[in-house]
Amino acid sequence: MARKPTPPGTPPPTSVEHVLELVRKTIPPLHPAGIPFVAAPLAVAALGRNRKWIRRAGLASAAATAGFFRHPHRVPPNRVGVVVAPADGEVALVDTAVPPAELEMGTEPRPRVSIFLSVLDVHVQRSPVGGTVSKVVHRPGQFLSADLADASEVNERNSMLLETRDGADVAVVQIAGLLARRIVCDAQVGDTLPIGDTYGLIRFGSRVDTYLPPGSTLLVERGQKTIGAETVIAQLP
Repeated sequence: MARKPTPPGTPPPTSVEHVLELVRKTIPPLHPAGIPFVAAPLAVAALGRNRKWIRRAGLASAAATAGFFRHPHRVPPNRVGVVVAPADGEVALVDTAVPPAELEMGTEPRPRVSIFLSVLDVHVQRSPVGGTVSKVVHRPGQFLSADLADASEVNERNSMLLETRDGADVAVVQIAGLLARRIVCDAQVGDTLPIGDTYGLIRFGSRVDTYLPPGSTLLVERGQKTIGAETVIAQLP
């Protein structure tokens, strides 16, 4: 984002204010779901302040956890009809597949893009298109490694169906992985999500599948890195 102009007559920032502003712009904010996980090791560090190894271990754990739950600002493209990556990660599959049965989208295969998230990636999920949430369904399941093809079928997942203003149906599915044991979805039926808007999070390794309408043009390849809300993965028909 461009820097806002400074109004005339505004005094220049002090050195401390300037440094704090740089830190604020460089370090991503923390997703609210991560606050308890960061607070716990900080409490351990505070209680063990008289023992260096306990304090250091607590601070290191808090820093690593804060990094996992980081929630960076993103700027989606303003092109009409594009679909953006719902997550940061690596494209694991670019193929066609039948959407999850619970979404009742039929039995015909649709274009699909699967993104695998390692523990080092940003783990918030973002809406791949702007639209209205018509379905949200959680299904319990197994916890196979999320980079396996079978994970789409058998792993625990949360499926969401979006309807764009032009009537296109786009499904996005959060899939738990080998280490992931908690899927968070804040979206509810009837919500209107702007493209790139954060709607959920998966903890500690996962995968996100996007199912597109027939005739969509896929614009990514297997092995490509994606940036959630910014990388264009497809063009709607």
